[in-house]
Amino acid sequence: MPGITSTTPRLDRRVVPTAEAGRRRPLIFLIAGEPSGDAIGARLMAAIHERAGGTVDFAGVGGAAMAEQGLASLFPMEELSLMGAAELLPHLPRLLNRIRTTAATIRSSRPDVVVSIDAPGFCFRVEKRLQGAGIPLVHYVAPQVWAWKPGRAREIARFLDHLLVLLPFEPPYFQAEGLPCTFVGHPVLETAAASGDGAGFRRRHAIPSEAPLLCVLPGSRRGEVRRLLPVFAGALSRLAATHPGLRAVVPAVPALQAEIAALAAAWAVPTVVISGDGGRYDAFAAADVALAASGTVALELAMAGTPMVIAYRLNPVTGWLARRVLKIPYVNLINLILGRGVVPELLQQDCHPDRLAEAIGRLLDDEGARREQAQAARQALDSLSPGDAPPSRRAADVVLAHMGRPSRFPGNGARSLPPPAEPHALAWKTTRP
Repeated sequence: MPGITSTTPRLDRRVVPTAEAGRRRPLIFLIAGEPSGDAIGARLMAAIHERAGGTVDFAGVGGAAMAEQGLASLFPMEELSLMGAAELLPHLPRLLNRIRTTAATIRSSRPDVVVSIDAPGFCFRVEKRLQGAGIPLVHYVAPQVWAWKPGRAREIARFLDHLLVLLPFEPPYFQAEGLPCTFVGHPVLETAAASGDGAGFRRRHAIPSEAPLLCVLPGSRRGEVRRLLPVFAGALSRLAATHPGLRAVVPAVPALQAEIAALAAAWAVPTVVISGDGGRYDAFAAADVALAASGTVALELAMAGTPMVIAYRLNPVTGWLARRVLKIPYVNLINLILGRGVVPELLQQDCHPDRLAEAIGRLLDDEGARREQAQAARQALDSLSPGDAPPSRRAADVVLAHMGRPSRFPGNGARSLPPPAEPHALAWKTTRP
């Protein structure tokens, strides 16, 4: 999009097209498919800017956070934020078209490396279409082969050049299949989840310091929010009768804030609905207990020292399939790392208002139980970092090392062609004004 400029005040940078005559700058093509991947991608881009001195261009698919770092997304990332067979089927034709378009764009733009982030259902299908193109393929966030589909490690070793993993026990699963793998650490360690201002949050929202406060986190996808929010509301209704003065706060993704606020207006307890990481982390610090959908948010709550109950309910068809393929005793990473059920997990039929209210009420009433869970969670978090460097910097070093390096799977495709005489139509250069 030549001639278009946009500003990113947070970084004090200007995004303008590249304009180098006769040759192009190095290009990294990134793919993220949901908000968590967008956050990881944004931090990776910032680390690459720092490591490469702003000499690298980016193209690909991402969300708002990656846009702030200079990415013009090929199409809205939200189109990929689907989960489960029942949710996927109605959108399958459009997703297949996006897979074809993304792979074709990568072949035509000839990036120096492709970095896909999580979203394996989309990313791996794109990357399989790139076999023979000779473009190095790096994937960030390993598929959970330790939980289900162990054969997937061998499958992705056939087309990926490198895998960046978040958990310390993951590399052996993939290295055994010949796939180079680096434990970079969990990106939650780079968030500000541990530095929220709880007292300030209560003052801003007129929540008395002595009032019990429950942080409600129904997820970031529209489908899961619509499944879980009525159940969570039912639990709040029961808790209102046993815990006078109870308040609730719901940190919501911006796209769902209005919908959640409209529903929360009818809840049995006074509820504040907010968005944005700053307010979210303040809410974590202010809350006595959290009720959260299963996911990475559990690690953020652990960093904040907020005791939690984890709940989830899949579509019945997806849930039926999940029960038959999962090989793990827990779904929450804190429990998996520690090997014991420190955090209550209420899933599928156990994700019921009565059960949730009972588990939350136990934590609200027992300070010792809250303290014990927070201490155990901190122990689990300590194992998620491989060293002093933040995960994004370690990941950036691996990505930059693959630029200019031949793929493990050379072919006669795009990489064998000479560099273009003009700058990439998709490439964007980040400069300071």
